[in-house]
Amino acid sequence: MSSSLTCAKLTILTITGVTIQIIGLSLFVYGFFPVKPALSGVSGAESFRPPTCTPLHNQTDSDLPPHNLKSLYKELSGIAPFDRLVLMVIDGLPAEFVLGKDDKPPPKALMDAMPYTQSLLANGMAIGYHAKAAPPTVTMPRLKAMVSGAIGGFLDVAFNFNTQALLDDNLLGQFLKIGWKMVMFGDETWLKLFPGLFTRHDGVGSFFVKDTVQVDQNVSRHLGDELSRDDWDLMVLHYLGLDHVGHIGGRNSILMAPKLLEMDKVVKMIHTSVIAGQENGQGQTLLVVVSDHGMTYNGNHGGSSFEETDSLALFIGLRNHVSDYALYTLNTVYQVDVAPTLALLFGVPIPKNNVGVLLLGTFGSFTDDQQLKALELNSWQLLRLLQAQLPGLSCENSPCDGFSDDQGCRINKCSGNIENTICCLYLKATMLHSSWRLKDVSSRPYSKEDYSGIVAAYYEFLKTATMMLSCLILLSLIFSFYKEVYNMKMQQCFDSKYSMHTWSLVETFVLGVILILVVSMGSSSMVEEEQYIWHFVTSTLNILLLRKMMQSLPVEASRSLFGLYKGNKKIAFQMCSIFVLIISGRTLRGWHQGGVNWTYLPDISKWLEKAGSNHVKSIQLVSGLLMISLCLFALSLSGSRRKISLAVGFSFLMFGLLVLQHIQKYQDNIFVSSNYNATLLVQIIFAGLGIATIGTFVAYPWLMPICISKICSSHHSFMSGSVPIEVQNEYPLLELKNSLYLIGWAYLFCWCLLQLLLQQPINALPMLLLFVQILASLIYASNGGVHHKQWVEIAALYYLGMAGHFALGNSNTLATIDVAGAFIGMSSYSTLLSGILMFIITYASPSFFLLSIVMYISVDTSYLVIPQKADSEHLLKNMLAFPCLVPLGVNSIILTAYTIVLLLMRNHLFVWSVFSPKYLYVCATTLCVYIGVSFVAATVIYSFLVLALRKRMQGFSSIDTR
Repeated sequence: MSSSLTCAKLTILTITGVTIQIIGLSLFVYGFFPVKPALSGVSGAESFRPPTCTPLHNQTDSDLPPHNLKSLYKELSGIAPFDRLVLMVIDGLPAEFVLGKDDKPPPKALMDAMPYTQSLLANGMAIGYHAKAAPPTVTMPRLKAMVSGAIGGFLDVAFNFNTQALLDDNLLGQFLKIGWKMVMFGDETWLKLFPGLFTRHDGVGSFFVKDTVQVDQNVSRHLGDELSRDDWDLMVLHYLGLDHVGHIGGRNSILMAPKLLEMDKVVKMIHTSVIAGQENGQGQTLLVVVSDHGMTYNGNHGGSSFEETDSLALFIGLRNHVSDYALYTLNTVYQVDVAPTLALLFGVPIPKNNVGVLLLGTFGSFTDDQQLKALELNSWQLLRLLQAQLPGLSCENSPCDGFSDDQGCRINKCSGNIENTICCLYLKATMLHSSWRLKDVSSRPYSKEDYSGIVAAYYEFLKTATMMLSCLILLSLIFSFYKEVYNMKMQQCFDSKYSMHTWSLVETFVLGVILILVVSMGSSSMVEEEQYIWHFVTSTLNILLLRKMMQSLPVEASRSLFGLYKGNKKIAFQMCSIFVLIISGRTLRGWHQGGVNWTYLPDISKWLEKAGSNHVKSIQLVSGLLMISLCLFALSLSGSRRKISLAVGFSFLMFGLLVLQHIQKYQDNIFVSSNYNATLLVQIIFAGLGIATIGTFVAYPWLMPICISKICSSHHSFMSGSVPIEVQNEYPLLELKNSLYLIGWAYLFCWCLLQLLLQQPINALPMLLLFVQILASLIYASNGGVHHKQWVEIAALYYLGMAGHFALGNSNTLATIDVAGAFIGMSSYSTLLSGILMFIITYASPSFFLLSIVMYISVDTSYLVIPQKADSEHLLKNMLAFPCLVPLGVNSIILTAYTIVLLLMRNHLFVWSVFSPKYLYVCATTLCVYIGVSFVAATVIYSFLVLALRKRMQGFSSIDTR
């Protein structure tokens, strides 16, 4: 029988579809997540003059020497500036640790951990703000926001791992223009943002989260010497230890209070050295303590929850002598407000792209005229920004460069189009010296010119069309192969009742799942709580499979379990496997209260963590032992050569015992900044598992015995009736199944041990349950015969993998990414290696189930309905088509659908906090599917080609001996 869909054609079309999908995905990400456009140039002396209808380009102050420029700015601003600034960044410090929350002070333990800071607040010598940070809450974009006053693009979360120099107008650039000398100690992100700017510096890596001690000592060791010097104007101190403590142990870590006390001592040292003695007429020094972001209860960050966006802005040295402690500790402002506030306090122009509003409370020691002048300067800067961003903003009919009192008094209500409203509000704001009205206007959407709208529409169409095209190509391949396979089964079918046109409820539901997912994507709440959908889908699918098995039982067999087992062992095994799937799935469902809105609800993991770390470690060790035992048991079922199997099993057993040793010996020492022996042991495990797995993949097809006798196939009933004897003699189908079984087992064993090593200890038992689900699924498939539908079982594996993804505590927010695990076994920071480990941890479950497809192919028999004159291409196509195309097809539908949803939701209130992070996860899932399918295809093709070559060579040898 000739096939219109050859293996080569199938491969070419699949690669074409994936390539188009990658191109479309790249175009969409590039177009939908642009780097935020910024005005070129820097602010100058024109910032201290009213804006005009035609902005004047400053050509006079650019050539002035720094000291003259500083004097000019001071004269134009009319505000007495400070002389020196100490900017202390405590990475990851939630403002509520210092200022409290919901009109309540911090808990006593936290107040006792920072006694000197609390005394400054209580005595009115410091002003504190809850400075709300914009997502994504990672370090680099938050530092840029504080020094430039601009909100970066969403993809800054990716650039956070590869920081580039900041070229936009910013505070440090303004300070450099007036001749300031600057020093920096701490996070090396500052050195990457401002290369060559600091006269002295000592940078430390920010991503090596295991270090909670030395990373801060490297900063503090410079303080004594630097505070005694007078050759600097700005000193930046960026402490990373508290953020690292959070990543490792969460907010309630036993190291949190000592770390807060350490930071409090630094504040005390700076205050007593350079600020407390300023009454004697020396220069004015301001200490500003800020945090770039907060942290969740687990110590992570990156999302938009209150815990993550609640950053600190603490001003010490203003001498406001505030009497009302609560007045300046419970205020909520925006993190970008720090930039204009510092610019005006130090008499430099506000950065050009600033969208922040000065914190008026910090100007309490200034005169009323100076406070109103500061508000006016902030208003002028924002109006200039609006004029640049709104091409239609016309000032011809509005005196934007001035006003009369009579005009101002007649303004009662501003209405009309957005341009007229802005000019109206500017006049009213200038009259009243209030800039907050203008800030409200700056957040409104504005219309674009027709040309820009048409171009944007075309780009939206092209990006969506490429994604849709790739999806249609992959789906058409699936349907074509489905039709070909089941037409062949109808022709060679032994059961006249079988028909490919008979659709069961299970198959209908498997397709309906995709519709459920697509529809749910339009709801922000369903995106936040997606785990409920996957748990519902897998539970319902298992119930439907159980129902199908019960309907197929004979009446006599259904009366008792013994009768069922005696009457039909295969159905009994399948029913038992479904029960295992249901029980393990329900346990996984209750392990973590995932998502966003209900994480505070009780679950199994919280209950175990409250019981103590010793109980968690015991469960982890028992789970590891059971996982190793199950892997060895699965290996014992292999029909391949015993000695080779034992050798492979022993090698993995050895590394499994090393993993258990690491858990037993070093799990309690996870808070130690660095442990050479622990790191060395993990590196040995990594290397050993890699060598053992790759060695098994490469060598085993060359070492396993080849059978060329007709007797070999007679002992295997699964091939005797469905595979022609000519095909059995020519191609190594039996050897391929044994080879794939062992190689697939090696993949799963390696993955189990990796996850035992990298996952949080509380996730050891869920990993065991996921492995049990894989074994149960393989048992179900191996007893299904040749007439069950392969695409249904592959789709079920994909669904189980996604449900397991959320069962391990993952969600659609960036805050649930386990950063700490990405540094296990690393002696120094590497962006590439840390990224790989982070990906392995985050996508442990989907990758696990994708790798299990190799073993699934080895135990499945549905593809063994083969025509008489089948060739190698036909055999490979039968084995790989559904296992590769179904994951690619399902993922393509989800990717395309969510791309369209994201376009439709681009003006939604939660587009950056909910829908965009979800899209990044969809992109990462796509990468996971690509990698998993590539592993499956490479393993099957390589093993088949090697075994076919060996069988042909052995056949030639046997002919020659005759």
